[in-house]
Amino acid sequence: MSKVNNSPNIQLNPVQLEAVKATEGPVLVLAGAGSGKTRVLTSRIAYLVQEKKIDPYQILAVTFTKKAAQEMMDRVQKTVGRSNGFWIGTFHSIFAKILRWDAQAIGYSPNYVIYDKEDQERLLKNIMEEMHLSPKMYATQAVSSAISKAKNGLVSPDAFLGQVRNPFEEVVAKIYPKYEKQLRFNQACDFDDLITLPIKLFTTRPEVLKKYQSRFQYILVDEYQDTNRAQYQLLHELAKNHQNIFVVGDDDQSIYSWRGADIRNILEFEKDFPAAQVFRLEQNYRSTKNILKAANSVIENNESRKGKTLWSDGEDGDKVHVLEVYDGQEEAQKIFEKIKNEVFKNKRTFRDFAILYRTNAQSRLLEDSLRRSGISYVIVGGVRFYERKEVKDVLAYLKVITNPNDAVSLQRVINFPTRGIGERTIEKLRIWAHQNQKSLFEAAKYVNEVDSIAPRTKKTIQHFHEMILKYIDLKDKISLSEWVYTLVDEIGFLKMYKEDGTVESQNRADNIRELLAAIPDYCKRVEEPTLASFLEEVALITEIDSWNESANAVTLMTVHSAKGLEFPVVFITGLEHGLFPIMRSMNDDHALEEERRLFYVGMTRAEKKLYILWAKRRQLYNEISSRLPSPFLDELDKKVTHITSSYHSDFAPKSFESKPKTKGMQFDSHPDYESFSQEVTTLEKGSWVQHEIFGKGEVIKIEGRGQKQKITVRFEGNVVKKFLSQYARFNIL
Repeated sequence: MSKVNNSPNIQLNPVQLEAVKATEGPVLVLAGAGSGKTRVLTSRIAYLVQEKKIDPYQILAVTFTKKAAQEMMDRVQKTVGRSNGFWIGTFHSIFAKILRWDAQAIGYSPNYVIYDKEDQERLLKNIMEEMHLSPKMYATQAVSSAISKAKNGLVSPDAFLGQVRNPFEEVVAKIYPKYEKQLRFNQACDFDDLITLPIKLFTTRPEVLKKYQSRFQYILVDEYQDTNRAQYQLLHELAKNHQNIFVVGDDDQSIYSWRGADIRNILEFEKDFPAAQVFRLEQNYRSTKNILKAANSVIENNESRKGKTLWSDGEDGDKVHVLEVYDGQEEAQKIFEKIKNEVFKNKRTFRDFAILYRTNAQSRLLEDSLRRSGISYVIVGGVRFYERKEVKDVLAYLKVITNPNDAVSLQRVINFPTRGIGERTIEKLRIWAHQNQKSLFEAAKYVNEVDSIAPRTKKTIQHFHEMILKYIDLKDKISLSEWVYTLVDEIGFLKMYKEDGTVESQNRADNIRELLAAIPDYCKRVEEPTLASFLEEVALITEIDSWNESANAVTLMTVHSAKGLEFPVVFITGLEHGLFPIMRSMNDDHALEEERRLFYVGMTRAEKKLYILWAKRRQLYNEISSRLPSPFLDELDKKVTHITSSYHSDFAPKSFESKPKTKGMQFDSHPDYESFSQEVTTLEKGSWVQHEIFGKGEVIKIEGRGQKQKITVRFEGNVVKKFLSQYARFNIL
């Protein structure tokens, strides 16, 4: 190991050190799982400051989660002896700050509010109601997702209209411009705007772009493979002149295309920056040799990758254990038994274990088993603290006081706690506001001019309006903590829940008290605490940021949520055809490769032991179906895997046969997985097949040979599907 500046805190291997010292020009670091990428990023920052004498003010470092940003900041603090002056944070927090400073140049107030998913969907619901569109026919969640995808791809409302392909997109094309207009009127941004609005700012105000280009002379980017096209453009604009952009990522861990991540950003980095230096970090400091060999044997089957092989100079460790079980209940039982054995024999604690699954629906049986067994567990991805109703109610008041134009938050609180202001009254107020080009808050001020509202209700609305004005005026006259306590007390939340007297109400009251306690904690951490910045911080918290890794509990989460984490013992469940990889990916080469990367991510979370389980039958969404093993199991290096088949008498019925009656396929109760790759040599155009999901169909096309062979089948109902023959699972009739 080599040292930078003789600091004991920064020890680097030769490749890491070479990457750290390559300070001028574009650099791509392909950092394999567990290869010390955070160490390289923080060491480079330290090297720039201590050796190159670069002012921290000129360094920008961005990543994707608050947790990762905080870890980077903490390491910089230990290494450099200071953390002030650096801009280290998430994409959204960094550019939200830039918007606070310069958004007025594009017509936004510095006090804009950030809408979360629920706020977005509430706004969309209002717009769709005005357009007389049924949310049953056009789900707000689907509309929100379509708009988000468009924004991430830098597709404007006008451009979206020009490329509609189906009736649903035609509807979205009508909603999209109204949604954008209403966001601006409310002085609100959604998460995507925190990236797209800075692009607009830089594009329309070149002097602002020049200011930040001049300031950020050295740009460092973590998890570059997760960037979308909008983030890509932002980074390229900032680095255009000096070209000092240092990106760290792993194309083998690109698993977020469904939320806009574009793997091309990392695969084509050298095309974008022809002078780029490329470094491969392949030495792994996390996992045993056997786990790494198994993971390498899977990921090498992907074609869209830069190529690298993880290795370790550590111990071989146990073989990867692949366990075939009867059903989901036995899967949960076997996991419990393995945990119990590890705790008693190897003295592990519950926090040493993670159970990963492809979909959240798989967690129920696992939770039931752990709960019955008295094992503590936490779920990453449950209802987060700041998404709980009572917490969001308080936050909505804070948002309205920060930005009275926020109609979504205003609608949430104007009649909560109950004041006798019903939905029909709010609708009358909204109509008057629209007709008179006023905000909803301004309409409350002029409520006496709305003839259709009863006098008593008008008085209630006026009192509400006056209360909000009072706290707007009071906001800068007392401390933030005292101000929030006073507001919550006057609104009467705690009194209301106390009088209700139920256990649920007590829990809601406790959550509000916890929120009140968060305010002084925030004030201690931040040099200049403001209500707007507190709301911004809350809005940008992710589920991983909320996870308490010090709790002595087994962690349950999706494989997507596990990225960036590590555990001594990992269980990956549900390795079945159609579940992992997910069914919708089976006819799409790019989607299938992403599923393989996702499996690779799950495998490389394990430090010491890795268990992979699949069930012969499983109940999902109230349906029980027979299952076939995932094709990924066939790709595992058999030299480093231990395969067992275990049907517990409590789960498998006496009549259960370990050899399913599947024409043309053979299964052993102790399979070696070689038979799982199916090259269909007996099929020809016109053959008939039976698929477990799509039913009976006719082969209408066969393309290619070997692993690349593709089969197109027309099923009943004129449903046409294309399969890779390697993964085709059907009976030949």
